[in-house]
Amino acid sequence: MRVAFLGLGVMGYPMAGHLQRARHDLVVYNRTRSKADAWVAEHGGEAAPSPAEAAANADVVLACVGRDDDVREVATGRHGAFITMKRDAVFVDHTTASAGLAQELAEEAQRRGMHFVDAPVSGGEQGARSGQLTIMCGGSAAAYKKAEPVMAAYARQCRLMGEAGAGQLTKMVNQICIAGLVQALSEGLSFARAAGLDPLAVVDVISKGAAQSWQMENRHKTMLSGHFRHGFAVEWMRKDLAICLDEARRNGATLPVTSLVDQFYAEVEKMGGKRWDTSSLFARQEAVRTET
Repeated sequence: MRVAFLGLGVMGYPMAGHLQRARHDLVVYNRTRSKADAWVAEHGGEAAPSPAEAAANADVVLACVGRDDDVREVATGRHGAFITMKRDAVFVDHTTASAGLAQELAEEAQRRGMHFVDAPVSGGEQGARSGQLTIMCGGSAAAYKKAEPVMAAYARQCRLMGEAGAGQLTKMVNQICIAGLVQALSEGLSFARAAGLDPLAVVDVISKGAAQSWQMENRHKTMLSGHFRHGFAVEWMRKDLAICLDEARRNGATLPVTSLVDQFYAEVEKMGGKRWDTSSLFARQEAVRTET
């Protein structure tokens, strides 16, 4: 297919690489042009100076940027992809954004005779590099059917969850669960140290039982070593949790643990951990323990 990829950040750069290796006819765009040029030098393909020029004649346009306003800019902005996208083309947004934005863009795409799929991803930089992302999608069955073979280049699992916005709502559930899991793991590891136990031995035992989780298996050693450069940054997690809490205020859900963990992440930021990964809740937990 003729494909455009907009946004070559930590996630987008390797995702676009998988598309190139899958032999799609690919054009990339990045706000900082030098990064797009570097990507082309490494992978081949073509770079465009604007989202509109990248999306011209594309069958599928994929975006992975930062926040709601960034998505609007590359989709419906002055030089946005929607300006040049052909009828029946599909715009796929991999950004973790609000469900309201997904519904807004889906309506605008339909008005223009195009399609929109909100498709936030889970798996982090490691999943993007290995092509093993989980993708949760919202949109029409027809739009998803056209986009899914393209997303398959970097997906371990890809599933249509419902109409526009359903993908973003599912990602909110994902982030809510991760927040609670990482805090619980931080508390458990800190408790093990305080009790005089060997935390590595503790994890070796309990990870074979009901307490097992991806976070436990993949993050306990780096947490105990004080290494927090291995994944999704705290500032981005706080952006996602703000979306979750805002949606909860609308739909009536109560998120006491999520709200508390967001406050803990705010404390991590004050410790200088804005760019630490989400497992840095352990650093805060240990700081509190040693203070007391």
